[in-house]
Amino acid sequence: MTARAPLEGITVLDLSTVLMGPLATQILADHGARVIKVEPPSGDIVRWLGPSRSKGMGPLFLHLNRGKEGVALDLKDARAREAVMRLAADADVVVHNLRPKVMRRLGFGFDAVKAVNPRVVYCSLYGFGQDGPYADRPAYDDLIQGASGLPSLMQAAGTGEPRYVALNIADRLVGISAAYAITIGILARDRTGQAQEIDVPMFETLASQVLSEHMYGRSFEPPLGPAGYPRLLTSERRPFATADGHICVVCYTDAHWKRFLTEIGRDDLLSDPRFVNVGARLNAISEVYGFLADRLRAQPTAHWLEVFDRLDIPATPLNTVDSLIDDPQASAVGLIREVDHPTEGRIRTHRNPVLWGGQPTPLGLTPLLGQHTVEVLTAAGVSAQDIAAMQADGVAVDGRPATAKTDPTAA
Repeated sequence: MTARAPLEGITVLDLSTVLMGPLATQILADHGARVIKVEPPSGDIVRWLGPSRSKGMGPLFLHLNRGKEGVALDLKDARAREAVMRLAADADVVVHNLRPKVMRRLGFGFDAVKAVNPRVVYCSLYGFGQDGPYADRPAYDDLIQGASGLPSLMQAAGTGEPRYVALNIADRLVGISAAYAITIGILARDRTGQAQEIDVPMFETLASQVLSEHMYGRSFEPPLGPAGYPRLLTSERRPFATADGHICVVCYTDAHWKRFLTEIGRDDLLSDPRFVNVGARLNAISEVYGFLADRLRAQPTAHWLEVFDRLDIPATPLNTVDSLIDDPQASAVGLIREVDHPTEGRIRTHRNPVLWGGQPTPLGLTPLLGQHTVEVLTAAGVSAQDIAAMQADGVAVDGRPATAKTDPTAA
């Protein structure tokens, strides 16, 4: 990490929940931004998913909200909305993942925030572009996967029936897209001196990635063939069974196949029309992968790993999530870290994969629900009496650990 974090001095007001927004703001926090996360008094729903040592500190929340300051306010209350607008007035970035009309109804639409902060970078993450017929539809990862065609691609690739990818892939792609869009927005704001309005819709984000590979023959008008990239859609594209497990191998280039076929004594296939070059293999991809699958079953994984390493053909064992946590590469580069959390004890997490000058970004701690409410609102000019009144009415949560509440100088 450089001596000064890249986003040091940038303040982000995070009004997002669940996954895509929190992932975007965590990336910003990892790179030095101050992120103030505002949650309802009941907490972000993700707090309550999975096992935990303390209430509201589940694993998904821990991994998506490190390094943030936690504020808990009920935005249905005018006092809370006024407090949040104070925070927005001083923020460089405001991020939310509600439908735009909901934000306008709450008084936090782009125009309202721009009125108090003419240099704000305002980023909206939501389901569908607002100029289309789906604008008001609710959106979750499963729905966006379906609308973007991923389950049908899984079926076409041989799963037997449409299936979702076993990862919140739409949320995560949107979160990453928002993080880079926000940093570009900061640059544009600094160059122009003007507020920047950024929209990152889920459907369009995932659909653009699907179409980039699978529009294929329909990239042309008239079409030069059907949609769908054949190499990715054959049912033979999968981890290959070996005599004692599975292996992942990409025998792709002409040089790869020449070395492999020579190694197994089948160099006669070098003149076979199905194998002569990458284009021919693509046209016969199911047969080519089927041939590879038949060969790999004959020997154990260790044998093939040695062969492919010697032949300089990309290959790796098939990990499970459990073996991934203990993977030698992940361990060697310090991807998996164990840290001590003041209330959760020893926890295992992963660092941001990006390096700066060869060094990783620091790991921040995940806040308790409302842990920084008093500190943040006080700094924004909200009086102690008003904070106490909101607490008494259930509008604000003071989530400081008990020791901090007894020490007026502690957060």
